[in-house]
Amino acid sequence: MKNDKLVKPDPYIALKFSDFRYFVQVKILITMALQFQSVIVGWHIYSITHDPLSLGLIGLVEIIPNFAVTLFAGHFADLYDRKKIVYSCLSVLLLCSLALYHTAYYVTVDKQVWLLYCVIAMSGFARGIIAPSLFSILTECVPKEHYVNSTSWHSTLWQVAFMLGAGGSGFLFSAISYNVYLVITAFIILAMIAFHFISPKPHLNKADAKAPMLDSIKSGVKFVFSSQIFLGAISLDLFAVLFGGAVALLPIYANDILKVGPQGLGFLKAAPSLGSFLMAALIVHYPPVKDTGKKLLWAVMGFGICMIVFGISKNYYLSIFILAVSGACDNISVVVRGTIMQSLIPADMKGKVYAVNSIFIGSSNEIGAFESGVAAKLMGVVPSVVFGGTMTLLVVLFTALKAPNLKNLNFLEKEQSNL
Repeated sequence: MKNDKLVKPDPYIALKFSDFRYFVQVKILITMALQFQSVIVGWHIYSITHDPLSLGLIGLVEIIPNFAVTLFAGHFADLYDRKKIVYSCLSVLLLCSLALYHTAYYVTVDKQVWLLYCVIAMSGFARGIIAPSLFSILTECVPKEHYVNSTSWHSTLWQVAFMLGAGGSGFLFSAISYNVYLVITAFIILAMIAFHFISPKPHLNKADAKAPMLDSIKSGVKFVFSSQIFLGAISLDLFAVLFGGAVALLPIYANDILKVGPQGLGFLKAAPSLGSFLMAALIVHYPPVKDTGKKLLWAVMGFGICMIVFGISKNYYLSIFILAVSGACDNISVVVRGTIMQSLIPADMKGKVYAVNSIFIGSSNEIGAFESGVAAKLMGVVPSVVFGGTMTLLVVLFTALKAPNLKNLNFLEKEQSNL
C-alpha cells in the first residue's frame, strides 16, 4: 500500500494542510526578497567595480559567516523553539535590507562596495542560522507519507518565487532604482506575518540537552557520512554546482557579452527558475519514483551540458532557453535529494543533519560563485564557464562509479525507511 501511494499520489494532498500552505507563503516571500537582493546587489557592485572578481567575492563574504554558524544552528534547531529562531533571523534580514537602502542613497560611492559586502556577510550569518530551523518546521507540516508530494510542491512554488524575484528585479530597478531595497523590507515583514499563523512546533531533544554541544554536532556529521545514498546525493550537488555555477557571472554576460542591460539580466537569472518550475509541475503529477538514482545522474549530466552551451552562446534567446533547460535538470536533483532527506533523517536530528547538508548544498552556490569569479579572472569568462560544465560531467561519472547505492536508488521498489 505504501508503494502504491508513491506511484499514484493525490497531486494536491500537501496543499490540504494549513501549516504547509502558510509555510510556502513564507518561503515565497523570503525567496523573492532574497532574489531581489541578489540581483540588485550584484548589479550595484559590478556597476561600480566592473570587475568579475568582485561578483565572486559576493558569494565568498556571504558563505564565510554562513559556514561559521550552520553546524551550531542545527544543534540549536533541535534544542530550542524553532519559531523564535526564525523570527530572530527574519529580523536581522529586515535590518540588512534597510542597511542596503541606506548605503545606496546616503553613502559615497567610494565606500559603498565594502559596506555592501558587510551587509551581505550579515545576511549570510542570518541565513546560516535560519535554514535548519525552517527545514525542521517544513518536515512537521505534513505526514511522512506525503513527503514526495510536499517536496515537489515546495520546489514548484519556490521556483515560482525565484523566477518572479529574479525576473521582476530588473523591471523594479528600472522603475524605482535602489528603492527596491525598501520593497525587500516589505516582503520580509509580510513573511513574518505569514509565519505567525504556522502552529507552534515546540521541540526538545532531551539527548542533546544533556550531551555536550560538540558531541551533538558530531552525531549529525556521523549520520550523513554513514549513508552512501545521502552522502552521494549531496556531494553530487555540491561539486556540480561548484564547477557549474555560471549564474554568478550573469551580470557580465548581460552587460558585456549579450548586451541586454539590467532587464535582460533579470530574465537571464529567472530562466533557470522557469525551467525548474515547469519540471516541478510535471513531477507533482509524475514523481521520479522509478530508476530514481539514474534519473538523478542524467539530470546533473544535462545540467553540465547546458553550462557548456551557455558559456559559448552569444545569442540572448538561446542563452535564456539553455538556462531554462538547466533549471529543469536541476529541479530533478532538488526533488530527489529533498525526498531522501525528509525520509532518512530522524525527527530528533533534523536540525543538525540539515546543517551538515547546508555545508554541502547551501554553500555550493556561494562557493561556486567565488570559483566562477576567480576562474573568470584567470581564464576569461567564456573559457571558465565551459571548464565548469566539463568538470560537472566528470563529477557525474565519478559519482556513478563510486556510489552504486545512489545510482540504483529506486523509490518504487523499496521502502523509504530502508533507503
